[in-house]
Order: sequence, then C-alpha cells, then structure tokens
Amino acid sequence: MKIQYKLSLTFILLLIFGVTAISSYSIVFIRGYLLSEAVENMEADARQIMLTFSTASGSESQLRSIQENLRSDQRYRVLLFDQMGNTPDGDNPFESGDFSSPFSIQIQEKLLSGGRESLEIINERQLDSIYIYSLIAMDDGAIYFAEISRPKSEIFKPIRTIRWIIYSGMFISIAIILFVSFIFSQYLSRPIVQIIDSSRKIADGDTNHKLEVNRSDEFGTLASSINEMSAKLQAENQKLADINEKQKQMLADIAHEIRNPVHTLMGTMEILEMDGLSAEKKQRCIQTAKNQAARINTLFNDLMTLQRSELEAKFIEMKSFDFFELAKKAEQNVQHLLQNHDLTFIVKGKSQQVMGDPNKLIQVIDNLISNAIKYTPEGRVALEWTKKGDHVEIKITDSGIGIAQEHIPRIFDRFYRTDKARSRDSGGLGLGLSVVKTILDAHKAPFEVSSSVGEGTVVTFYLKSA
Repeated sequence: MKIQYKLSLTFILLLIFGVTAISSYSIVFIRGYLLSEAVENMEADARQIMLTFSTASGSESQLRSIQENLRSDQRYRVLLFDQMGNTPDGDNPFESGDFSSPFSIQIQEKLLSGGRESLEIINERQLDSIYIYSLIAMDDGAIYFAEISRPKSEIFKPIRTIRWIIYSGMFISIAIILFVSFIFSQYLSRPIVQIIDSSRKIADGDTNHKLEVNRSDEFGTLASSINEMSAKLQAENQKLADINEKQKQMLADIAHEIRNPVHTLMGTMEILEMDGLSAEKKQRCIQTAKNQAARINTLFNDLMTLQRSELEAKFIEMKSFDFFELAKKAEQNVQHLLQNHDLTFIVKGKSQQVMGDPNKLIQVIDNLISNAIKYTPEGRVALEWTKKGDHVEIKITDSGIGIAQEHIPRIFDRFYRTDKARSRDSGGLGLGLSVVKTILDAHKAPFEVSSSVGEGTVVTFYLKSA
C-alpha cells in the first residue's frame, strides 16, 4: 500500500474515532443534563403542588378538586392515596393491572419521619419515570401521600432531534475529513515520493540528478541532505574514475617500461650465446645487461617507495641531522654520472642541523641532482642551502635545457615525461620526481620549480631547522 493511502487511512480512522467519541459523549452528557434539569424542575414543581394541597383545609372534596385541576397539566401525573393505597374517591389504583409505582412502606416511613416539608425523589435506572413523593396531613388527622411522576421518554424527546443533528454533523464532518485527509496526505506524501524516486535514481548511478523540494520543513532539509550526498557521490565517483584511469595508465606505463629492458636483456643474452664473440663485445653485452637490470631494479624500488608512502603510517622517521653530511654523501653518489658530462658540480653551504628522515631525503637529493645532470649537456649543477628563519632553504640549480611552462605542473606525476624519447634514451623512468614529491609531502616540506627553456631549472624546497 502506498504511503499516501496509509496516511489517508490513518487520518480518516483517527478523525472518525475522534468525531464518534465526541458525538457519543455529547449525547450522553445531554441526556444526563436533561435528566438533571428535569429532576430539579420536578422538585420545584412538587413543592408548589404540595403548597397547593395544603390549602385544602382538610376537605376531601377540595383535595379531589385540586387534583382534577392539576391533572390538566400534561407534564405530570398527580395521584393521592392514603396508607391503605386508596384515593379520596375510594379507588385503589394499586389493584389495577396497568398501574405501576415504586411506592413502598420504606418510603412511607421516610415521609412520616420527615414531616410536611419532606420530599422523596425516586429516579432509578430501571424505572421508566421519575417519581416524587410528599406527605399531606389533613386537619382531621387523616394522612395522604402525593405521588408526582413524569415519563422519562418525554424528558428525552429533545434527544432525538439533538441526536439527528449530531449524527448529521458527524457524517458531514467525516465527508469533509475524507476530502481534507486525501488532500493533506497528498501534500505530505508528495515530497516522500519525490525523495524515494530521486534516491532510486541516485542508487542507479545518476549522481547528476537533483531533488527539487522547495520546502522549509524537515522534508526540505532531507532533500538538501540528499542533494549534498548526491554531489559528494558524484565527486567521489569522479575521483574513483580518475584514480582508475591513472591506474590503467600506470599499469600500461609499467608494462612498457619493463618491456624495453626485458627485450634488451633477451637480445643481449642471444648475442652472448653466439659463437666467436670477441671479449670486448662480450664485455659490452654484459655491461648492457647490468644497466638494464639496474633500470628494472630502480623502477621497482621507486614503486615500492611510492606504495610504502601510501600504506605505511610511519613512512618517515623524523630526527635531527647535519645537512652538510647529507650533501657530501649525495656528491659522492653522483660522481659516476659526471664522468661523461662537461659539467661543474658545486656544493655550497655550511654545517646546518635540520629535521627530517636522512634515508629518504638522500633519495630526494640524488634524484634531483641526477635529473639536473641528465638535462644539462654542459655548464654547471649546484646544490646550495641557507638558513632562513626557522627553515633551511635548499636549492638544486642547473644551466641545462630547461622545462617549458606547460609541463611544470605535471612533471611530478608518475611516468610523465616532457620528452619521452629523450627520457628513454637517458634511462629515465618518469618516477624520480614522483618519489621526490612523495617524500617532501611526507615531510610537509614546501617546494617549487622555476624554469625557462634554454636557461636552466631551479628546484627549491624547505626543511625545518633543528
């Protein structure tokens, strides 16, 4: 069952129950009110009737005359009888089969003990009339009892009209309730249906869908929350798509990078298997195989570094060390690269304590210097550092071919090359600068690159001074 029908049915049942309960209570209240008013009026009228009887001065003829006059009042039935049940006419109404009265010896005793002013009201649920009894003492000592009664059916005659009015109003109210509850349930259920439909569309992948519920209540708040969730899902989906695309590209790049050295190794091994190979050629083949093996080893080491940075909480271990010692070690590491270049390598700086992980930062320095040497056919490459405030500024400067401005924002991306052919020829894998960025980010060390084509490149980063 749809929520609209559930809401309508709930409203209808609740309101019908409420209207029925109020109507029933009103009828019961009116019945009680009419009965109470009737008893009160009868009591006042009974006292007036008793006062009228008291003017009879002991004459039974006068009693009969007064009784006849009172019978003309259609509201009450008035009856006089003595202790034996006989009327002043000598009749005994108690002996007739169609006469019923609750008069009893107990009532006689109460009236006799109460005197002329006492009234006894009999209004019991099982009786169909209300009875009021009074004592009448004659001057000659005779005692009569007056019975005044009125049928309850006459008292409750207005109830029929009132009941008809109430029930008519109740049915009209129910009809109005049916109409209003249907409209109101539509008003309440419309945003719920919209939210359900939108949630299904979002669940099916339509994160561009926007829920339009222009309301300031809880439904409007819920709609805004769903739109925010949809926007976040859209952003996350885009991130996942970008990551997936990068992973695909990365796997393709890894496969490509491994394929080249593997093919070279296989070709070298085939050459080494040839008969009559000179010792010089054999040595060159072995050196080529070593270079390609080192290239594959560097590739996997860089990949491991990048993976560890993403998975390990303690990728770096911060401690205080002398950057001058690290620079000297880096100078030794790149000496073999300088043998085939007409370059001047400069290390400039004094002893300076910094905070960082020296084992990771040596990779940064080695990669940046190696990169500078590769793209500087001649001129100079320099490693310099100076203290500035609470940081140490470290610069790797070269006078090489430089980098075009459009490439600078992407040079730290994995496997990105400004000149793929030259990078492969020089043994580059496109991961060195990615490793640099990863390590510097782990140190929360800001860095920047400035370069112009033909004028060289400057890479600057900052470490905290110890």
